[in-house]
Amino acid sequence: MLRVSLNPELLLWARERAGLDQAALVTRFKKLPEWEDGRLKPTLKQLERYARAVHVPLGCLFLKSPPKESLPITDFRTIGGAVVQRPSPNLLDTIYACQERQDWYQDYAKISGFDELEFVGSANLASAPTSVAEEMRKETGFDLETRKNFRTWSESLRQLMKKVDQIGVLIMVNGVVNNNTQRKLSLAEFRGFALSDRYAPLIFVNGQDSKSAQIFTLAHELAHIWLGSTGLSNNSVEPIRHTRTEEVWCNSVAAEFLVPMKDFQSQLDQKESLEEALDRLARRFKVSTLVVLRRLYDADWIDQDIFRATLKQQLGRLQELSLRRSSGGNFYHTNIARVGERFARALISNTLEGFTLYKDAYRMLGVRKAQTFKGLVQKVGLENWHNI
Repeated sequence: MLRVSLNPELLLWARERAGLDQAALVTRFKKLPEWEDGRLKPTLKQLERYARAVHVPLGCLFLKSPPKESLPITDFRTIGGAVVQRPSPNLLDTIYACQERQDWYQDYAKISGFDELEFVGSANLASAPTSVAEEMRKETGFDLETRKNFRTWSESLRQLMKKVDQIGVLIMVNGVVNNNTQRKLSLAEFRGFALSDRYAPLIFVNGQDSKSAQIFTLAHELAHIWLGSTGLSNNSVEPIRHTRTEEVWCNSVAAEFLVPMKDFQSQLDQKESLEEALDRLARRFKVSTLVVLRRLYDADWIDQDIFRATLKQQLGRLQELSLRRSSGGNFYHTNIARVGERFARALISNTLEGFTLYKDAYRMLGVRKAQTFKGLVQKVGLENWHNI
């Protein structure tokens, strides 16, 4: 039995990188304690299985020492004022997948003769959040008058995603790495990120978050696109101390974009209870009660203690409602949401025309079978294409 020589530190590094303790893997790799302390060497097949289990390229396990990995994009996340250090493999693989899609779409846009998007990078940190929010509403058409026709804030979220997609921004919402349901993204690690580009700006929203929270994340990342900044965020409706200036600015823009303070203040009624105000104003502005709660705090209608206590209560209630309404969804609808309708339609049509290899399209779409690809073709409305 051929065993391979390697630095045992690499095995420990790979396991800790994946956020796994020894007990979580020892049932599959009974000799793992002996591998890690150097008493025993694994076979090549065992090492291949181990690499897949901890989501690391096999070649990394043959390095002389553990590599130092860093995020490929700016990190705007903070915990207690400190930047988060070690990125998980799930986060890294998600960013790499989105960067590949963005690179492909950027080339596609240039070859297709698309114009650069003027709103990308049109603002800076000295720009007034109210002015930028107004520009974002005009560009997307997501104004209060339009939202009057929406029945719920859930519909408002769907329409916002659609409108942002229509102005040229790639929108991707996913709670797992590609289509691997065994690799769930951590909400504690990040809520979203923006990849700025004049041809192919991209927003990724962590699908593990509640639908009610996703609308704020989407607006926050859209503000990053207006700044022309690429970065990773762990934003929320809660004002957090020690947050970087750019995140504070984007939060302010997002809140103003969704609920303009001037209109909001005109709707306040000091006589009603907090619960009544949340329900009424959520219906009025077609946003979740989380966003309304944040605006009540911004308007000094409630203090920080009430804000935090109510936020915890609302998060629990909305999460319960989300689980109650969840039905698993349609596979093809979910798959399109994971890569974005704009990207999916462009990639599929380009592949059918013969300009992109099917194997490359399958990888970027996260599919393996021709039948699944055909289902996506139908979902984006290209079912009459003569080559399928």
